[in-house]
Amino acid sequence: MVDYRQPVRFGVFITPEATERPLQQAVVADELGFDVIGVQDHPYQRRFYDTWTLLTAMAMRTERITVFPDVANLPLRPPAMLAKAAATLDILSSGRLELGLGAGGFWDGIKAYNGPVRTPAESVSALEEAIQVIRLLWSGQHGIRFAGKYYQLEGTHSGPVPVHPLGMWLGAYRPRMLSIIGRLADGWVPSLGYVKPPDLLEGNRRIDEAARTAGRDPRSIRRVLNAGYVDAETLIALVTEYGMDTFLVADDPDEMRTFMSEVAPRVREEVETQRSRRAD
Repeated sequence: MVDYRQPVRFGVFITPEATERPLQQAVVADELGFDVIGVQDHPYQRRFYDTWTLLTAMAMRTERITVFPDVANLPLRPPAMLAKAAATLDILSSGRLELGLGAGGFWDGIKAYNGPVRTPAESVSALEEAIQVIRLLWSGQHGIRFAGKYYQLEGTHSGPVPVHPLGMWLGAYRPRMLSIIGRLADGWVPSLGYVKPPDLLEGNRRIDEAARTAGRDPRSIRRVLNAGYVDAETLIALVTEYGMDTFLVADDPDEMRTFMSEVAPRVREEVETQRSRRAD
């Protein structure tokens, strides 16, 4: 059982279908008081908008909600340019962006878009390099050099700088990726369906172990779950027993309204009650 005692946050996972619907859903989510919008990044899906362009449009049509790619397809998005795009959107949205990153998947689609096809080990190594490149591009330094196997910088000038401490949240499941989260990243973004609650405990254990070894506080790392359709009792347990703090749920406007009026208040109240009881 683990609870990092972080504030409980709720978001929506919006499909980037090439219609007006995603933007309408974003506006509703913002008005209802959701905390975050996540958008998957699969450019090779012909019925989908480009995720980064859509996130920008969402940010411009909303006022308070945070947006993030859930998660950015790194093989198709060079990290130096991704860092520039993220810093730009963070500034334009007044700090309402977090950067979700994925090592890659659906390699046939990536190959079809002329992206690199990597082995699992290569994709993880490339992602670890990308984190370093992105941090450098957010540093404000001039004349940056980076000599990696997959990415290089040759006298790069960074900037503009994000307006808030922009986090990197990794979509990850395997031990090596979980270790990278603990050492270098700011959040974990798994999805129910790929993991069960016991897997969350093991993932958090690996992240925490790597964080402590690196001299980091595990409580500083966000635990963001693509949860889909789940009831209040399940969400309460995911917070108080499995260590998750942020949940992305369904994007149907009627269900969003019901969730924020009935489910979210109940979850927050019960989590606070259980935490207070344990503190006594």
